[in-house]
Amino acid sequence: MKLLDVIVAVLLVVGGLNWGLVGLFQFDLVATIFGGQAALMSRIIYVLVGLSAVYQAVQWRAIQHRWKIAKSDA
Repeated sequence: MKLLDVIVAVLLVVGGLNWGLVGLFQFDLVATIFGGQAALMSRIIYVLVGLSAVYQAVQWRAIQHRWKIAKSDA
């Protein structure tokens, strides 16, 4: 499960950086790399980032427990 947590974290960072670029410069890095917003690979990345956000939101407490983060540390 820790591997999934790391993958989710990486996808969330990618998504956050992409949205930051969109907001600041109107530049969609994912679309640029994978051939446009409608390209299959871009859509897959967008979906994976969205699913990662849902996973993170639902599993927040379980992830803390798996990584043994005390309440006072969070």
